[in-house]
Amino acid sequence: MLAFLEAHKAGLFAREHWLRNIVSGVIVGVVALPLAMAFAIASGAEPEQGLYTAIVAGFIVSVFGGSRLQIAGPTGAFIVILAGITAEYGIEGLQIATLMAGLMLLLLGLAKMGSIIKFIPDPVIVGFTAGIAVIIWVGQWPSFFGLPDASGEHFHNTLWQLFQVFPELHWTTTALALLSLLLVIYGPRFPGLTRVPGPLIALVVATVLHVVFNFDGVATIGSAFGGIPQGLPEFQLPDITWNKVIELIGPAFTIAMLGAIESLLSAVVADGMAGTRHDSNQELVGQGLANVLTPLFGGFAATGAIARTATNIRNGGTGPLSGIVHAITLVLMLLFLAPLATNVPLAALAAILFVVAWNMSEVKHFTKMVRRAPRADVVILLVTFGLTVFADLVVAVNIGVILATLHFLRRMATSVEVRQATEDELTREFAHVSHWQLPPDVLVYTVEGPFFFGAVENFERALAGTHSDPKVLIIRMKWVPFIDITGLQTLEEVIQDLQRRDVRVMLSGANPRVAAKLRKAGIVRLVGEEGVFDDFEEAVAACRGIRI
Repeated sequence: MLAFLEAHKAGLFAREHWLRNIVSGVIVGVVALPLAMAFAIASGAEPEQGLYTAIVAGFIVSVFGGSRLQIAGPTGAFIVILAGITAEYGIEGLQIATLMAGLMLLLLGLAKMGSIIKFIPDPVIVGFTAGIAVIIWVGQWPSFFGLPDASGEHFHNTLWQLFQVFPELHWTTTALALLSLLLVIYGPRFPGLTRVPGPLIALVVATVLHVVFNFDGVATIGSAFGGIPQGLPEFQLPDITWNKVIELIGPAFTIAMLGAIESLLSAVVADGMAGTRHDSNQELVGQGLANVLTPLFGGFAATGAIARTATNIRNGGTGPLSGIVHAITLVLMLLFLAPLATNVPLAALAAILFVVAWNMSEVKHFTKMVRRAPRADVVILLVTFGLTVFADLVVAVNIGVILATLHFLRRMATSVEVRQATEDELTREFAHVSHWQLPPDVLVYTVEGPFFFGAVENFERALAGTHSDPKVLIIRMKWVPFIDITGLQTLEEVIQDLQRRDVRVMLSGANPRVAAKLRKAGIVRLVGEEGVFDDFEEAVAACRGIRI
């Protein structure tokens, strides 16, 4: 359900809720200001485009999303992807890819695919998030230390170049960056500043120091970008061509998948903190609309921001009103405070991103997983992390999910048990049946677990272990929840092989879903209607009537 309408029905727009949501929205807007500019610059965009993104996406997701507390905007997780797209296709290419990603998210939401995103394993998510954090951290070295820009085809090339030019660091820039870093971390601990966000403290102090002392050689938003335009963005449709659409399908899909994952993770965090319940499909619809409209007003890709959403909840936000106020706050800052941004040092924004990267890395969770998780999960975690840093995020996620899927299938296959039931075992199971006895020359095999392609080998191996051919073989399928086409084909081949050896095959206990598949695949016709039983006892009784 639309979170906006749900909040209205719950009375969260009543007058008694106004103050807390307005206060929370203003605080989140203040927090979003430096982050939006920092994320935009790191993504290869202009700083004002980060503000446009936070304004449009923040408003749209608050109105049309599936979580009443979600705050949307540019995020750190997107930096690596967006920077690569901008470098290859330009800012217009990034906006076209964002629009396409928005349509994909919209379709995913309308197709009720929101719950599927939740099946991406935690080692994959933690691995690529930590990898992104490392890339963001290293990517901010030039701004933090005042180094020349370094670029390479791969991460290790860039890192090596930065090490080579590190002796050229600018001491004033580095000192200002270190002061900003300390203020981001410890600023809110000073008396009277406990309610002021650390990034804002660092931004204001670094800007004031630069205005007062006019540091030589310190890069600012003004020197790098010419300042921030004062005013709202105009509607502009990107130059979309069929060739560009084809070229940008891959990047757009990457933006859509990562946006879906992060927005739903953020919604889950919000639910845990506030005791709410989000609609994952509606959240994807809201995120889709935001990413369709944001590039039309000069912005780029946006998603649910976990840190800003948590800030919203901690400061008393209870409904979509706080997200709307957050967008309005950014509009007012853009209209009245834009000229002041000219003197904001890039070193201060780099310091803010250092802290963002540290929080994204989840070092404690990462190391805990390495120490305590099963070996296969650790391998998936480290492979995903390594590929994210040294290869490509898309490759890392794809391989991570594939490895996790293969590991899951292996575990599922080993959990499927195919074995011959002994007469003593059956006697104990049917002790309540008077005069129970398994007829001679009858073998019983039980299949416990899903009969899918991964379990086929177990089935074939178990039946191959039959040393002498019985007259009748009963296959108990009572504990088979489902069967796939590979299982059906294998079962057909085994039955045909047994029939060539004059062994009659009976099937018993299949649930209605499995029974329907057996009938459709022709297995029932192969064994005959008289060879299929709903109950195992009926199959045994039928054996007694057969001359064996």
